Amino acid sequence: MKTAIFVDVQNIYYTTRDTFRRSFDYNCFWNHIKSKDQIITANAYAIDRGDEKQQKFQYALRSIGFDVKLKPYISRADGSTKGDWDVGITIDILDSAQDVEKVVLLSGDGDFDLLVRKVINKYGCIVDVYGVRGLTANSLIESASKFYPISENFLV
Repeated sequence: MKTAIFVDVQNIYYTTRDTFRRSFDYNCFWNHIKSKDQIITANAYAIDRGDEKQQKFQYALRSIGFDVKLKPYISRADGSTKGDWDVGITIDILDSAQDVEKVVLLSGDGDFDLLVRKVINKYGCIVDVYGVRGLTANSLIESASKFYPISENFLV
């Protein structure tokens, strides 16, 4: 099945760290998807803070096969920070949905529930969502064709 993968890197990083105190295993995940589907597109959306550890991680993602899309980390004068890829992920999913049979979204962000329903209803795609069960919005779980809770199998 022609498949497109979209990873909300910050969401997956923080939810797996906070729940399991471990990191997500992107290589294992890639092999899992590749074993049953034909990966047409694979995007990982991250925030670029410019540190060496993060650059090594981004290189590792590229080596696996992901196209890494970066936005600069913005720190505002009031102390708040900005680094959100929701609109970029949405645009890329809508663009890809016309060319694939399945969309795989790694995120727990409930803001994507409308997008998931749109892709299923308008384009007839299967939309699988992977997220940490306790930190994934119920609306996102309910809108997905299938929800896969991230468990020990996908952790380093």
